[in-house]
Parts: sequence; structure tokens; C-alpha cells
Amino acid sequence: MTTETRSADRADSAPSKPLRIVIGGDTFYPDVNGAARFTERLAAGLVARGHHVFIMAPAQEYRRSTGIEIIEGEPMTVHRLPSLRWPPHDWLRFVWPWRSKFYARQVLDEVQPDVVHFQSHIVIGRGLAYEAHKRGIRVVGTNHVMPENILDFTKLPPFLKGRFVKWGWDMAKRTFVLAQAITTPTQRAADFFVQATGLTDVRAVSCGIRASNYTADLTPRAENRVLFVGRLTREKQIDLLLEAVQSMDPKLNVKVDIVGGGDQLRNLEHHAKSLGLSDRVTFYGRVDEDELRAIYTRASVFAMPSIAELQSIATMEAMASGLPVVAADAMALPHLVHDGENGYLFDPTSRDDLAAKLTTVLTADPAERLRLQESSLEGVKVHDIDRTLRTFEALYRGLPVEG
Repeated sequence: MTTETRSADRADSAPSKPLRIVIGGDTFYPDVNGAARFTERLAAGLVARGHHVFIMAPAQEYRRSTGIEIIEGEPMTVHRLPSLRWPPHDWLRFVWPWRSKFYARQVLDEVQPDVVHFQSHIVIGRGLAYEAHKRGIRVVGTNHVMPENILDFTKLPPFLKGRFVKWGWDMAKRTFVLAQAITTPTQRAADFFVQATGLTDVRAVSCGIRASNYTADLTPRAENRVLFVGRLTREKQIDLLLEAVQSMDPKLNVKVDIVGGGDQLRNLEHHAKSLGLSDRVTFYGRVDEDELRAIYTRASVFAMPSIAELQSIATMEAMASGLPVVAADAMALPHLVHDGENGYLFDPTSRDDLAAKLTTVLTADPAERLRLQESSLEGVKVHDIDRTLRTFEALYRGLPVEG
């Protein structure tokens, strides 16, 4: 009997029986990023549906602990592994790579899971995938990582960056080949992954969102507020957003709200000052969920100038809040923003194009603005978290997937 057959038999033995699921990755609460947020919502949703979920994630210090944590309102067992902060990054922590398999063996011995789902092939997920595969446990892998996006944090000289990207994708291939099911958040991300690794049969599964958690205000705005939510890193191109706003008609008196932390905060604060925007740009840093939802609701338009989004949970949250969206025509953003329907796509190299698209939204008459808002609310429905949860339940059991 093959490893895959043993794994399928184990997961399919009782399709209605709650599963024991180990989810592992290199980022998790309290980190704030797309991969961490997805993992939290997935885990909480699975617990709410009656499954037993166990998390493997870095600790916030070099100390190991295991205990019940409340994530997105649901209790689950979290195995925190000793970790160190990566110096070039403002919050990223890592587990010693040569210890990942050792930790994985211990957790698998204790939990005896039906399925393992890794969220990153870098350290924790890689060790977990190898050890689960050896034991015949079904493995599902989701890719949230592009090696190209890590370059700024490696401090490598330019002549080595190409080799690093190739090494990164080769490592991804060696890990994901162990999975019986591979997913990415969008079809464009799946296509990119296939091209980079040569692996096939990669399924696009939305990160999902609970749209009912967000409040849409469909009335006209008293002021023009452009909102960005996300990590403050180079690939997000927030400097381009500031430059676009500075070039817009002063009569619009555009204000910018920037929510999130990251290594570029200081640089962006200085850039805003140099552009004469200090009195019109607010850097909120990290905020709690209630404040974030309020900030979404009061905004006039959401801007996502990033060139490296594999989906963009923040953009989905903005859509669920009834916001028109102006986004870069890059990577997976065109899956969410349909030009002229719920917002506009702009040339990610052009400050002027971004400024023009923001102006179009902010000067729209009430009827046109309402049309854009209603299109965002309609467009986010397909990303309902319950559909995502049903899809992963089927993948965990080795069953056919809807849609």
C-alpha cells in the first residue's frame, strides 16, 4: 500500500467525523500579515465546525510552550517553538532550521493527526511536511511566499539575488512535492507557482473573509480619505501612493490613512514630510479589529499599490466595507478589482495614472460612487469564508472539491 493510499484511507474513513488537523507555518498571531491572518481565520473556522486544530508556530521569545490560545474567538492548542528575531526585519522570527524536523516529530507523536496543512515551506512547514510524509499522514500545502519578496530582508549583494530566488523556488518544490494537495489564494498565484516550480495540479482557494464583520457606509463622504492597510514594506509601493496624492488637485484636500507596521515606517514618514503632506497623512501603526473596521467604514476609497499580492486580504476587507478600490494592475489584484466595476486598476509604474484613478473615484457623482460601492459588496461574496472552509475540509479528506 502506498503512502498516498494510507493517507487517503485515514482521512476518508469517516467523512462526517471531526478531523485532527495540525497547521504549521512561520508566521501566526500576533504577527500581522496576510499569511498569519489567513491561518488564524482558517484555524478558528475549522474549530467552529467541530474539528480539533493544533498549531505549530514561532514563539515570541526563545522558549517553547504549549497551551490553549483564543484565536479569532475560538480555543485551540498552539505549540510555540523557540525562535529568534530576524535582524533585518522588524518582527519576523525564525526557528532554527535544523530543529524543525525534531519539533515536528514531537508534535506528530503527541497529536496523531489525520492531516497536516503547512502554510510555509521555509522552516516549520518544511519539517512538518517531511515528517508527516514519512508517516503516511495526508499533507496539504498552501503557498503564501514569493522568494522575490524576501530579497529586501536578506541583505544580499545584487549579484547573488538571482541565485537566492532560484534557490527559494527549488526549496519550495522539494517541500510541496510531498503534498497530496497544493493551494494558493488565487489562480494567478497558482499559475506563477506552477511556472516557478514545475509542479502541476495547483488549486486556487481564496483566503476567505467573513463579510458580515464589516460595515459599509453607502452615503456620500464629507471629506476625501484614501486608505491603505498592510505591511509597510518596499513592494507595497506606499511611497508611490504618497507621491500620487501630492500631485492631485489641492482643491480635493485628499487625506491619507495608513494602517500597519513595517520596516519602511520611518522612511515613509520622512517621505510624507518631504512632500509637504505631514498634515494630511496619518500613520496609525497596528490597530485592533474594532478600530480597523471603523477606519475602513469612514474611508472614501481604498488604495492598494502593491506589486506582489498573492491575494490581498486587506483589499477584500475594503470591499466588504463597501469601498471602491484603486489597485495596481499586478499579480493577483485584478482578480479582486475589475476595472470600471468596483474600482480601477492603474499602471504600477505610474504615479500619474494612480493619481488619475483616485481622482476619478473621489470626483464621481453620488450615483456613480454608489455603483462602485455596490459592485465591491457584490464582488466579495465569492470569497465567503464558509466556502473556503468547505474546500479545505474536502482537501483534508481527499474528497472532490466543489467548483
